[in-house]
Amino acid sequence: MNFIVIISDTFRRDHVGCYGNRWISTPHLDAFARTAQLFENAYSASFPTVPNRRDVMTGCFTAAYTAWAPMTEKETVISQLLSDAGYATAMVTDCPHILENGYYFDRGFQSWEWIRGQESDRWKTHPRRPESPCDPKKIRGAGKLSERHRRAVAARRYESDTFVAQTMTRACEWLEDNYRDGPFFLYVDTFDPHEPWDAPPWYVERYNPGYTGEVVDYPLYALVKGYLSPKELNHCRALYAAEVTLVDRWAGRLLEKIGDLNLLDDTLVLFTTDHGFLLGEHGIIGKGLIPEPDHLRYIPLYEEISHIPFILHVPGGTAGRRKAVVQPQDIMPTILELAQLPIPQTVNGRSFAGVIRGGPDRHRDFAVSVPFIGMETVFATVRKENWAAMLRPGKRPAGAKHADKAIDGYAKVERAAGLAGEMLFDMTADPQQERNLVRERPGVVAELRADLLSYFESARADKKLIEAWRKPPAKR
Repeated sequence: MNFIVIISDTFRRDHVGCYGNRWISTPHLDAFARTAQLFENAYSASFPTVPNRRDVMTGCFTAAYTAWAPMTEKETVISQLLSDAGYATAMVTDCPHILENGYYFDRGFQSWEWIRGQESDRWKTHPRRPESPCDPKKIRGAGKLSERHRRAVAARRYESDTFVAQTMTRACEWLEDNYRDGPFFLYVDTFDPHEPWDAPPWYVERYNPGYTGEVVDYPLYALVKGYLSPKELNHCRALYAAEVTLVDRWAGRLLEKIGDLNLLDDTLVLFTTDHGFLLGEHGIIGKGLIPEPDHLRYIPLYEEISHIPFILHVPGGTAGRRKAVVQPQDIMPTILELAQLPIPQTVNGRSFAGVIRGGPDRHRDFAVSVPFIGMETVFATVRKENWAAMLRPGKRPAGAKHADKAIDGYAKVERAAGLAGEMLFDMTADPQQERNLVRERPGVVAELRADLLSYFESARADKKLIEAWRKPPAKR
């Protein structure tokens, strides 16, 4: 069996037609889902970008032992295992964070191609001072991240020049060259629809025609109130929706090529993401709060962030919706089982091969989404049945880090969010997560905290880190 894994960064589940969206055009992913297995209960695990990819590559819940950091030599990675087993292995990506600054996520791949220019990539020096589409004070990373990106796209002329188009085109070309030469593993990773949002204007006009205000295409991660006007926020939503449709268009080209090459009879194809993004929900835009460039305030990983799309085609599998709870670290052991290769003892993810082969539609009892558990101010989201709990450590873990590179790769000091404390939501009665039941249902909170601790233990987290999570903070 061949394997193709497609990751699209910051891709909200509820922005795809097959997951219920009715206002954003995603015809290619919707068509793919109709002939594939659509998982309704997939959740992020280690958060955000770099930790997620580390989960996928290692088959481990890596937030148990590391923050946003480079891959190490000693970690067992799926690319190396499949290469050693005789697979042709390739990475095609425009995601800068897993390759820049010695992050080494290309390890084990026989070939890798980096489409240059996304966000923080130090690629171009001209134009020296690219024009901003809005007041620079409204832009995150103004003068650093956003300017690098604007330099990279200054000469862009056609839709085919966009990063996702280049990435999917190179992936198609790799398949044309390699599809007849024996089993392969192709890993395709696009940073879109992550901001800066720069889809061609005709995509944006589709969702907000006639807009004439400032274009906040790379917003601060901030509270919306006092920052964005309602019209500006609405345009941010249109910019993001345009990127979603752009990704659908070009991921669709790759899916079409897979079909053209008659690969679906012997190739597993997975489309997923690392996490979502808040576009005004809960009063926030972003996936954290960065009030200053060198400060990071973690926020609860609400449903819009932690609940992710996960659409999988497996040869011989029956199409349809799956209720099984799955997470990114489960991808590696599943692929290894389907490839009839041993799963290393280092792996703590769980293969769900039985589910996709038609076995019982159950996998995990619950899911956990969290940044590195050694940080004091992080929230861990526990999703079990109808419950969603956002829990925090009761004290600073022994040996805890005081700074983290999460979100964009730049070191930032963590600060308390200044938002609500621990939270509990009944997702059946309150899907928008507006009524906090943490005081009303202490028994449920205690049960979910016990589940959280068992999750950390199964991931072989340091006992000192686990100990910090045994009790809640003094105030809820």
